[in-house]
Amino acid sequence: MHKTAGDIRAMKGVERIAAVTAYDYALASLCDAEGGGGKGIDVLLVGDSAAMVVLGQDGTTGITVGQMCMFTSAVARARRNALVVADMPFMSYQPGLETAVRNAGRLVRAGADAVKIEGGRAMAPVVRAIVDAGIPVMGHIGLQPQTSSLSGGYRVQGRTAEAAGRLAGDARSLEEAGAFSVVLEMVAREAAGAVTDAVGVPTIGIGSGAGCDGQVLVIHDLLGIYDRISPRFAKRYADLAPSVSGAVAAYASEVKGGSFPAEGHSFGMDGGEAGRLAAKGGGTALPRD
Repeated sequence: MHKTAGDIRAMKGVERIAAVTAYDYALASLCDAEGGGGKGIDVLLVGDSAAMVVLGQDGTTGITVGQMCMFTSAVARARRNALVVADMPFMSYQPGLETAVRNAGRLVRAGADAVKIEGGRAMAPVVRAIVDAGIPVMGHIGLQPQTSSLSGGYRVQGRTAEAAGRLAGDARSLEEAGAFSVVLEMVAREAAGAVTDAVGVPTIGIGSGAGCDGQVLVIHDLLGIYDRISPRFAKRYADLAPSVSGAVAAYASEVKGGSFPAEGHSFGMDGGEAGRLAAKGGGTALPRD
């Protein structure tokens, strides 16, 4: 049985939450391979950052609900133990409560256990409507990539005591609306710690310090296979890009040099059929369309 939103909420103050953002079946399978025994990933987040990492776009706002459903279904098929949370993309929930609930339902039908919404107290009614419809919601405050242009771009949030107070108020509003956890992105570590202490639901940090109840990293950053953007907070646990590039270069060289495929990488005809084909003139004896 995989984790539920209630399980994640109950981890606050008991066990730190390990979350990974993934977008496809193969990598999600590896992320959740150690599920169980307390060693695996607790949350698989299907992020709208797929717009950049997978689709090559310049930001997150161009991805659609349909595309998010595709990525979500792939990750959900790979899941063994973790909770699957899907980002609600830009303009999939802002226009109104009915739109928000309908699109959250689409993501759940695609395989998500919960959805994530960017925004603080202004989004509390949206969170409440989706929760009332029976869908768990993860909040997201601090840096909000979907609307970062309104806050001066990709900047650290919560740099002042006043700003930290506003973030704490946002987190409490989301908790009161029914959110089971809140992501804190690029929040000053002191502010993130204060927000974490101010709410009864877990906080999951990304670039927000060790005071959060959990952490999330994008799997491509963690493995070192996405170089277009290298956030300061994204620790690389491997550097696979050179290995991948080297393997592809070796493959191309062998193809061009004729050493791949070798006999062991192909299949032969049955019995003496190859001789019969040659006796008939090889390819010249085959019927033509």
